[in-house]
Amino acid sequence: MPRYALKIEYDGGPFAGWQRQASLPSVQGAIEAALARLEPGAHTIAAAGRTDTGVHATGQVAHCDLAKDWDTFKLSGALNVHLRPQPVAVVAVARVADDFHARFSARERRYLFRLLSRRAPAVHDRGKVWRVPHPLDLAAMQAGAAHLLGKHDFTTFRAAGCQAASPVKTLDELSITQVEVPNGLEYRFTLRARSFLHNQVRSIVGTLERVGAGAWVPEAVAEALAACDRARCGPVCPPEGLYLTGVGYPEDPFA
Repeated sequence: MPRYALKIEYDGGPFAGWQRQASLPSVQGAIEAALARLEPGAHTIAAAGRTDTGVHATGQVAHCDLAKDWDTFKLSGALNVHLRPQPVAVVAVARVADDFHARFSARERRYLFRLLSRRAPAVHDRGKVWRVPHPLDLAAMQAGAAHLLGKHDFTTFRAAGCQAASPVKTLDELSITQVEVPNGLEYRFTLRARSFLHNQVRSIVGTLERVGAGAWVPEAVAEALAACDRARCGPVCPPEGLYLTGVGYPEDPFA
């Protein structure tokens, strides 16, 4: 059976996460239902990462096996027809080797978190950013973030129910930029690693927001990390500002 890689973007707001669930809408369920419209029968797709409820994606990758030898351009178009009107789109399809696996072949994941600082509620980006009403200190957040780069035991920044075999991860990138937006400032956190723990990104951003707000000093981030104690983590920020933006492979299947 031919194997295809799918590059997918979605608005996570209406979904109970990526993973298929019996009674709740999911991104995986939506795509599998679209596949069943093209080739009747049960379909199971695997993704590079299982995003949580409310988390978005601009570069999720999944793979599926189909009976028919599809033209990749026609396959993406047909899937998008059957995904309507749900906020999910297959932006690219590639034929891949039989041993390609969207999750296990991946070498890195990339995330973006959007944090909006302004007093008024977000209107046009409602559900797409985390809005806080107070000013933030960019330099302080960058200083706090520097303590998290590299290989560490991230127990402090993992969910209590995280099922990863080890809390030790290598954070290859954690950069923060400030962008002027209408009536406010947006802080964009870019994170890159081979893999992440459950809630690691949201725990990191929530903690750094406390640094930016002046409630923590930057050095407190290093102390929290060294404690290896979930209770030492700052607040876990909400999911709506988080985006899975890309997945890296030894060879880009969509190149």
